[in-house]
Amino acid sequence: MNGSDVKLLRQALPYVRKFKDGVFVIKCGGEIARDPDVLDLLARDISLIAHMGVRIVLVHGGGPQADELSVRLGHQPEKVAGRRVTDGPTLEVAKMVFSQINLDILAVLRRHGLRPVGLSGVDGGIVHAVKRPASRLHDPEIGGEREVDFGFVGDIVSVDVGLLRHLVSGGYMPVVSSLCSDDAGTILNINADTIAMSIAVHLQAHKLIMLTDAPGLMVSPPDRSSLISQVTVSRCEELIHSGAVKGGMVAKLEALIAAVRGGVPRVHILDGKNSDSLLMELFTQSGAGTMITANEEEAREASA
Repeated sequence: MNGSDVKLLRQALPYVRKFKDGVFVIKCGGEIARDPDVLDLLARDISLIAHMGVRIVLVHGGGPQADELSVRLGHQPEKVAGRRVTDGPTLEVAKMVFSQINLDILAVLRRHGLRPVGLSGVDGGIVHAVKRPASRLHDPEIGGEREVDFGFVGDIVSVDVGLLRHLVSGGYMPVVSSLCSDDAGTILNINADTIAMSIAVHLQAHKLIMLTDAPGLMVSPPDRSSLISQVTVSRCEELIHSGAVKGGMVAKLEALIAAVRGGVPRVHILDGKNSDSLLMELFTQSGAGTMITANEEEAREASA
């Protein structure tokens, strides 16, 4: 261990003290879960955080894998304004793919000394949803509005985190996939970012962390030099309304904004494929991605 290593350890100590016994909700995108090496490194870092005394709920998607399997089966995936349309065949693909991803994540977390429990929004009634009605939306592909039926896509009605609280208090790590159901037992697909946000708010989590394949929020993507390390909710809303943020990043930002509005003090978006980015973002002053806070005062307090 050299001097710089010792300096980093000292820098991390206040954060370790602050977060001990706190709850983090971490959302892992399908693009991260598909790479065994990346997933193993992520599990290593999550294990380190958990052994520092932080209680973690992991939420995962599986969009890229679902798209790949759909294409192999001869079914072309459809998205409108970055949001997935889930017809009958797509839902069946999602059931298969999400179950496999969940099991893969459980196995790698287990390898790193954790006690993960695989769940979906259906288990224990964690997420209660209703089928999203057809509506008119702006479609950037055609440059105008059109009627969109999202199929078996759900909108969240309520979240019951009783089971999650029970598990984390017992030393287990819930791993939740983004499928849920309505009162009639119809399986519905929900954006994993939205589920992670809702769980974070209802758990009164200390942090919500979105792991994706982007380094964070960029003013001029894909120019990484335009990365914003700290930003307020109001500035995020400005970037969305101005069109600086596009595609799937809009849904992620909207979920993060909703989390802050719902009482989560700090939310983060960072590159989950970049080794050590999670630890750098959480336990160093420089960080590695983008932290979003309610206002400038919150950002200054976090830096201090």
